Amino acid sequence: MRGFRVLAVVMAGLLLSACGTVSREAFTAQDLGAVAPSGLSDVRFSAADAAAGLSFAKDVHSHTAGRKVNVLAISGGGSNGAYGAGVLVGWTAAGNRPDFDIVTGVSTGALTAPFAYLGKDWDRRLTEAYTSQAADRILERRGLDLFFTPSIFRNNALRDLVAKYVDPPLLYAVAIEHAKGRRLMIATTNLDTEEAMIWDMGAIASRGDAAALQLFRDVLVASASIPGVFPPSLIEVEGSNRRLSEMHVDGSVTTPFFVAPETLLLSILPGRDQTGPGEVSVIVNGQIDGGFGFTKGDTLSILGRSWIAMNKAQMRTHLTANAAFTRRNGGVFRYTAIPDDAKGDFSGLDFASEGRRALFTLGYDLGKSGGAWAAPADPAHDTQPSGDTKASRPPAG
Repeated sequence: MRGFRVLAVVMAGLLLSACGTVSREAFTAQDLGAVAPSGLSDVRFSAADAAAGLSFAKDVHSHTAGRKVNVLAISGGGSNGAYGAGVLVGWTAAGNRPDFDIVTGVSTGALTAPFAYLGKDWDRRLTEAYTSQAADRILERRGLDLFFTPSIFRNNALRDLVAKYVDPPLLYAVAIEHAKGRRLMIATTNLDTEEAMIWDMGAIASRGDAAALQLFRDVLVASASIPGVFPPSLIEVEGSNRRLSEMHVDGSVTTPFFVAPETLLLSILPGRDQTGPGEVSVIVNGQIDGGFGFTKGDTLSILGRSWIAMNKAQMRTHLTANAAFTRRNGGVFRYTAIPDDAKGDFSGLDFASEGRRALFTLGYDLGKSGGAWAAPADPAHDTQPSGDTKASRPPAG
């Protein structure tokens, strides 16, 4: 219940800090033009851009060289990201974890994605990031400035955590893999345009200087900045006439997870020779099916329970839609989520070390045994409702 209490505090704090503001200079849609970070005009695109995948297809095709493509998408979930980290490390221990051609991340999944992208040699750093005490103080409460700011918690500890694990050697390693045609993409939500913005992190890393490292970190922090919990991130860009400060928040505001541009998937999912069709794996850092929980009649309980139900419903719908698209275009789709019968607090706001370690161990055991994975029901062949993603899988144990 600790995480739910934190959620209640967040909601109460939002009411108290409703007048809090972030200082920024106003601009209009006419000022936008082809906006981009200074000197980096080709490192991002809007998820609404149907043609965006075309710019990625050529290099990815060259890298796959006739074999099947492996795509990994990692969802948000706050502290529940420890589950996904455990699945990845357990998958390594199982001995059949692929080298993914495309890795994407949203929110806490954005923090995991660089390590998943770089492979098993980075498992130690991934494990430490999610199980050590470094994340204990992520929720750093404000003092009296709570009434003058747009969030309940500071993001100093989050920025420190990202800076600790995302260093120049990691940036260099990402740039090397990007040069091979592999892609690492992170989603943020641009509040000014109300769109999901997809960042090509390998393109950023390839620049290789201090500015690239800072932007790389800023994007990760922005994607993990849960509105109201952490302050939004302001990212400086060059507009048509002047420099602008865009406001970015948690990528899961606009998408629970992001697989890849559809135009790219259309060309890489079908098997290109005898190696078989492309595979899409999604790590859901949370539970997705509804469960009983008596809801008290107070406002915060009602709001909190409604928020959890809404997010689960959105995740189920997104899983079903992406699974249908993947199958329809010749690919294989699977996902993993925290089992429904697992015991614990999965609000995503419980950053206590013991909770994160337990979730990591759960994910590790399921990843190593192979019991983590399931496939959403296919509405075209199953009698289950289209929004039901239930599939048989071993219990949590």
